[in-house]
Amino acid sequence: MARPMWNGSISFGLVNVPVKMFNSVKRKTLHFNQLRASDGCRIRLKKVCSADGTEVASENIIRGYEISPERYVTITDDELQVLNPRTTRSIDIEDFVSLEEIDPIYFEQSYYLVPDKGAAKAYSLLFAAMKKTNKIAIARIVMRNKEYLAAIRPAGRALSLATMYFSDEIVSQDELEALPEDIAPNERELTMAEQLINSLSAAFEPEKYHDEYREKVLDLIEKKAEGQTVTLQPAAPEGGKVIDLMAALEASLKAMKKDDPQEAAKPSRTRRKKAGAQ
Repeated sequence: MARPMWNGSISFGLVNVPVKMFNSVKRKTLHFNQLRASDGCRIRLKKVCSADGTEVASENIIRGYEISPERYVTITDDELQVLNPRTTRSIDIEDFVSLEEIDPIYFEQSYYLVPDKGAAKAYSLLFAAMKKTNKIAIARIVMRNKEYLAAIRPAGRALSLATMYFSDEIVSQDELEALPEDIAPNERELTMAEQLINSLSAAFEPEKYHDEYREKVLDLIEKKAEGQTVTLQPAAPEGGKVIDLMAALEASLKAMKKDDPQEAAKPSRTRRKKAGAQ
């Protein structure tokens, strides 16, 4: 059973809805330890001074912010403590907006919010009202001495909270190089590209997508742990640069039709012409 990682209340107007927050994601990242090749001894990282190479104890380490090469402003824990956002147990809603207005690039980490004891009615009311108005809430929350911008929305049977990046954290596209100018595509190429997109279109089924690399690594680990000798084939070279866009589109569409039993069963244009001529 999942354990709540935070509890407090959603606050909007004079309404407070006590809630508990749960992680919505179980990360399955593979972590490897560093070992000495000769005997498998675990490698420990030490904090050393860059000037003389001596190890420095934790109690002798302070924070420094680099303001220019090799120039630092030191900051104490007490100074940071004074500036830390006031720890509250409140998710303060500031605005209700349409989800379509928010670029997904702003979303960071997702959580579930469930009603705390005695809050089921108020929680259900907020959930239903947000669903009916098709609005999501923009709020602020303090967790681990850091203030976050957050979006709250109905998701399935629960409210979901996603922490968000602030606008000045998003890289402006004006800073990107080599973005193409507005080039009007060839009409025939555009039609074929649309056909290819339509042929690959399907309902989103998250269960059908797997982390294939992670599964292969875990399989390799399991085999080696059992003492099996594993021989891996070298990676296939990557395909060359596509030169003829139209030829690539045509080949892609042909491949899609070949893989589609319904399309394969249809008579080709050449066969239809011959049949008509007879």
